[in-house]
Amino acid sequence: MSDLFIDLTAPNGHKYKQPRGLFINNEFVKSQSGETITSINPSNESEIASVYAAGPEDVDKAVAAARKAVKDPSWRDMDTNARSDLLFKFAQLIEQHRETLATIETWDNGKPYQISFNDDLGEVITTIKYYAGYANKIHGQVIDTSPAKLAYVVREPLGVCAQIIPWNFPLAMAAWKLGPALCTGNTVVMKAAEQTPLSILYLASLIKEAGFPPGVINILNGEGRKAGAALAQHLDVDKIAFTGSTATGKEIMKMAAVNMKNITLETGGKSPLLVFDDADLDQAVKWSHVGIMYNQGQVCTATSRILVQEGIYDKFVESFKEYVSQASVVGDPFKDDTFQGPQVTKAQYERVLSYIEAGKSDGAKLVTGGEAFKDVGGKGFFIAPTIFADVKDDMRIYREEVFGPFVVISSFKTEEEAIERANDSTYGLGAALFTQDITKAHTVARRIEAGMVWINSSNDSDVRVPFGGVKQSGIGRELGEAGLEAYTNKKAIHVNLGSRL
Repeated sequence: MSDLFIDLTAPNGHKYKQPRGLFINNEFVKSQSGETITSINPSNESEIASVYAAGPEDVDKAVAAARKAVKDPSWRDMDTNARSDLLFKFAQLIEQHRETLATIETWDNGKPYQISFNDDLGEVITTIKYYAGYANKIHGQVIDTSPAKLAYVVREPLGVCAQIIPWNFPLAMAAWKLGPALCTGNTVVMKAAEQTPLSILYLASLIKEAGFPPGVINILNGEGRKAGAALAQHLDVDKIAFTGSTATGKEIMKMAAVNMKNITLETGGKSPLLVFDDADLDQAVKWSHVGIMYNQGQVCTATSRILVQEGIYDKFVESFKEYVSQASVVGDPFKDDTFQGPQVTKAQYERVLSYIEAGKSDGAKLVTGGEAFKDVGGKGFFIAPTIFADVKDDMRIYREEVFGPFVVISSFKTEEEAIERANDSTYGLGAALFTQDITKAHTVARRIEAGMVWINSSNDSDVRVPFGGVKQSGIGRELGEAGLEAYTNKKAIHVNLGSRL
């Protein structure tokens, strides 16, 4: 048992017991192969801890537990008020352990502690509470046909749901998927990203305490090519929900086809942000900063392409540069004044640096940044906030998702040009626009090819509002009432009240 937990002290002095095992059937267990994954602190490149990594045989065990639980009357037939209360209790436990969860998220991921504690954990708690409120409000409908027939529709859980979460918002993305799946009566096998394995295991330690029956929620760490692929191809998994890269999403679609799994995919983006010459420039600058630099730029909806109308282009670039230099404080993520921590891994750090070199070699104008940031103890995966201006549409840095504190700026002449260039992308996740003209705002928003459009803000999503993309940015929606659609089947029942043959 002692090998399944380790006592740790985080850089902020917080002490806690870190689970190391796979969470299957309400118990932590070792992987059958004994293989492990090591978590690296991205701030100083030191090892934090190793955890057991699931292989296909562990996936089989977790799926079997979830399949048994989905048929268990204690879960299947649970009164919906009781299910609601169970989710509310889970949210309360998360609130009680908020400091520990935020500490682990920052240590493991690199995001500033204030963001982990206030934003990420705030979102986790709010999301679980939101879907707790929905648990006793799932309903069908009666369809009026004729006096000879009663036709009605019931909403039923899909069954065993495999959920694969990313490394940029581990706990928040877990909540986005757990909330709607559980409130509709499904069971879950969740796989965390191998880059950030720690916080989700601590969250798992609260599941049994909350009172969930064994097998309802199973948490695995493991490599995507092993555990993730095994889940996507598993014949006893009814649904797969994935958040991550477009390339991986395509592979999951192929693997899920083996038994035509229901799928929800939220994948990459290269979201445009349009600034028209009548915009409130100060607000456009500040929201543009949030839209790309928040969370080290590691946000799928990050508005990483800024298109500015030519009349205010030079002024915007200069104001944006000045604001970034003041607001994007790079430093130790456990310090209160830090806005930007390190990139999550060395691989991601090197990826961003490679795009910086591509921008330089392609002739884009480097406004600021463009290099590693070495003023935080000389180690860690820190990158200076980087702005390229005068970027052409055919440049790699304009077309490809970088996923870092890295933004490109270009100018446009007309509204029609702005719309055309904003839509010239294989992605369609988010978009933002800034104008004081209400007609223009709504007209442009309708013509942008994206699942979400922000008017006079950027990336201020809300748990009550659907989230998802079009084109190669994904399939389906999460959050809001729309998020429930991904986890229920509509069964039509026909009752013959008088037709006779």
